[in-house]
Amino acid sequence: MSTVAPAHAGSCLCGGIRYRIDGDLGDYGCCHCRSCRKASGSAFGANVGVDRARFHVLQGAELLKEYESSPGKLRVFCQNCGSPMFAYLRTTPDVIRVRLGSLDTPFDRRPSAHTWVSDMATWETLETSVPQFPTWAPRSVLVQRGSKQPDDA
Repeated sequence: MSTVAPAHAGSCLCGGIRYRIDGDLGDYGCCHCRSCRKASGSAFGANVGVDRARFHVLQGAELLKEYESSPGKLRVFCQNCGSPMFAYLRTTPDVIRVRLGSLDTPFDRRPSAHTWVSDMATWETLETSVPQFPTWAPRSVLVQRGSKQPDDA
């Protein structure tokens, strides 16, 4: 008897884009850098690295638009409602960083780390039970697949 790995579903705010991710989602962190704050419109970005082959757009592929926010980093969003869906690097296009706020299915994993807290919003407070790092978390704490996390982090 085989067990089927869980799937996760998500969508944009207007519902024009719907997707499915096959399998379990891994560890994630909350990034407080200025770029993630601007892209999310909130205090931080919560993103999880997923193999692009496991990410399936079920509806609205024509609504996906890309913006190159920094050299080689593309952020993908809904052209109707502006919801951020995922991001990826040109150097590693087979791994995308899915925006956890776009999930419609339950996801109960807690973040492994808060990163780039040196750049966090002045009005933000953090819970102290999750490790905090001024820049990148060490890979021993969190591997941020599909990001610019340096090898020596």
